[in-house]
Amino acid sequence: MFSGFEHGMADVNGTQINYIRGGSGPALLLLHGHPQTHVIWHKVALQLASRFTVIAADLRGYGDSGKPAGLPDHSNYSKRSMGQDQIDLMAQLGFPQFLLMGHDRGGRVAYRMALDHPHAVSKLVLLDIAPTLAMYEQTDMAFATAYFHWFFLIRPAPFPELLIGSHPEEYLKHTIGGRSAGLAPFTQQAYAEYLRCLSDPATVHGICEDYRASAGIDLEHERQDLAAGRKIQCETLVLWGAQGVIEKCFKPLQEWQHLAGKLSGKALACGHYIPEEAPDALLAEVVPFFTV
Repeated sequence: MFSGFEHGMADVNGTQINYIRGGSGPALLLLHGHPQTHVIWHKVALQLASRFTVIAADLRGYGDSGKPAGLPDHSNYSKRSMGQDQIDLMAQLGFPQFLLMGHDRGGRVAYRMALDHPHAVSKLVLLDIAPTLAMYEQTDMAFATAYFHWFFLIRPAPFPELLIGSHPEEYLKHTIGGRSAGLAPFTQQAYAEYLRCLSDPATVHGICEDYRASAGIDLEHERQDLAAGRKIQCETLVLWGAQGVIEKCFKPLQEWQHLAGKLSGKALACGHYIPEEAPDALLAEVVPFFTV
């Protein structure tokens, strides 16, 4: 899936981060979402590598990255901590400043990185998310029904871990296959990789801790940013699926204006899983944005 890319494992921030690297040019870090891995980028990685040095990493708790047990306050799965993993990875690879694109949970890590480390993130692309605080505060029946996992995964351990662990493929099919495009966007090889990782109980725990942190400490950090008037300083491009929940339940550009000072964005003709549903449309937007 990633011909010409090399694989690495970095010791950073008290854990290990699994990544692949390929191409040449300005450094571009790609971060995946739930319940997936860096494999989400397999339809765009080779094209991006023709212009950029592409690093696609597994988040803490996901894929083949480290999966530490969650702390009582879930702070080691805060987006601040997960973002520090990636900042340290890029520094270790020789890239103190880089371009950044994140989808879903990776987008939440990415915008925290841009807020906490404005010197490191030169341009930012966020895929199919609105700010976490806004999404929780504006929750209605439509959102809670579509994104049931936001409320299921935050239940205290080990309740969701036990249920997912008993039938990981049912959970995988219900989540990634439960969006507007069904399972059609996912190749057999990519699907098998997602299932392999989700079949590890440590991955299930890491995923739950990611969401538990977002329903607690991450909201505290975001409230602090808003109170202090802190905004993402770099140019930020927000893309979302016209058939997805973000389009139906939120006003993404309006919400991102509270956190991003140099903002642009649009809906694409797809659902939630943009890198796999609409790779050509994604490339058409992000290559010019990152190149200028």
